[in-house]
Amino acid sequence: MGQVLKCISPIDGSVYAARNVLSRDEAFEIASNARAAQPAWAARPLSERIDLVMAGVAAVGAMNEEVVLELAHMMGRPVRYGGEFAGFNERASYMAEIADSSLADIEVGEDESFRRYIKRIPHGVVFVVAPWNYPYMTAINTVAPALIAGNTVILKHATQTLLVGERMANAFQAAGVPEDVFQNVFLNHDLTNELISGNAFDFVNFTGSVGGGKSMELAAAGTFTGVGTELGGKDPGYVMDDADLDAAVETLIDGAMFNSGQCCCGIERIYVHESLYDDFVAKAIEVVKGYKLGNPLDAETTIGPMANIRFADEVRAQISEAVAAGAVAHIDRMPEDDGGAFVTPQILTDVSHDMRVMRDESFGPVVGIMKVSSDEQAIALMNDSEFGLTASLWTQDLDRAERVGNEIETGTVFMNRADYLDPGLCWTGCKNTGRGGGLSVIGYHNLTRPKSFHLKKVTG
Repeated sequence: MGQVLKCISPIDGSVYAARNVLSRDEAFEIASNARAAQPAWAARPLSERIDLVMAGVAAVGAMNEEVVLELAHMMGRPVRYGGEFAGFNERASYMAEIADSSLADIEVGEDESFRRYIKRIPHGVVFVVAPWNYPYMTAINTVAPALIAGNTVILKHATQTLLVGERMANAFQAAGVPEDVFQNVFLNHDLTNELISGNAFDFVNFTGSVGGGKSMELAAAGTFTGVGTELGGKDPGYVMDDADLDAAVETLIDGAMFNSGQCCCGIERIYVHESLYDDFVAKAIEVVKGYKLGNPLDAETTIGPMANIRFADEVRAQISEAVAAGAVAHIDRMPEDDGGAFVTPQILTDVSHDMRVMRDESFGPVVGIMKVSSDEQAIALMNDSEFGLTASLWTQDLDRAERVGNEIETGTVFMNRADYLDPGLCWTGCKNTGRGGGLSVIGYHNLTRPKSFHLKKVTG
């Protein structure tokens, strides 16, 4: 009997969904079918591929009422937030709008003797390994532009959100995307690595842990298969002395706590200028004390459980270690905190970079706040991290934000906002956050390869 993948609901610890892992032969056959289907898919007019992809997006939207409940059961997001379709649709729609210009030939020059240009050619079969924390939005980041560019796609979703890939593939196929063009698979780690090392794919896009990204790159070693990764994060916020204090508190604390802190670009550490520090901390504590921890199926719940008890255990460990080392925890344990997946959101002060909570990815509802006296000190602290995904700067001075932003080792610099993915900008990171880039015109470049044409005319 084969292995069974089980989604354990964080609400009550029950098995919410289970699926059998594919056999080796089944998995390689799916990849072979995708490869065989790719040339015909790429030969379709771009407008036709766009229409089919957007029809698939709309079909997912039609399921949103069911999707919201499934997400609450699978990973604990409160139903009051309504799912992910707005962002899912925004990202796909933007990539559809820019497809023609992004995939157009790059004209280098033509005269009476030569025509020279560069085409964008789809890789072939794109393998998407998507995470559970924003399961629809993270998947569509690659699925939509990969299909539009003429690739076929195989999607493997996280076990914690086991039903997402299946639902997406069914919706796209029902909308008219051929079955072998977009397929969902259930794989274990060993079979995933075997497929990659066996050249089953032409490009791999992975979103997940640093360890998972290393595993993908090791599996691809020597195959010359491209690998794009978005891995861990420890995103900082910096509140300068001229910041709008109330706006900074509202946005940064929401960025730290929304989705129970389980956001790749969530705010995990905050540096506040000494002139605003006390007021910022006081206001932040009041915001968090107003949260309602509870069952995500209840409409009044504003913060649900973490997706898995082991994630919650890591957050509690980081908090306990920090407090033992001298940090101050400002939020009393909430009644709904069961010592399991339901975790009290926490604000810590008197923290330092000697503490894991300020260095390691927490990926949960905790944030440390430190006092700084200058831009130079804040920049040094923001750069004192193995990760680099986003940084959020709070100031009324655009030039200052650009100057500070230029010195931060990060993929995206925000000014007076945080925790948002703009599909017009490249979503990318540096250091142990990984490499590559999604969405924007650069997303299309990463999902295609350049092919140069140097054509000499016969002139008689």
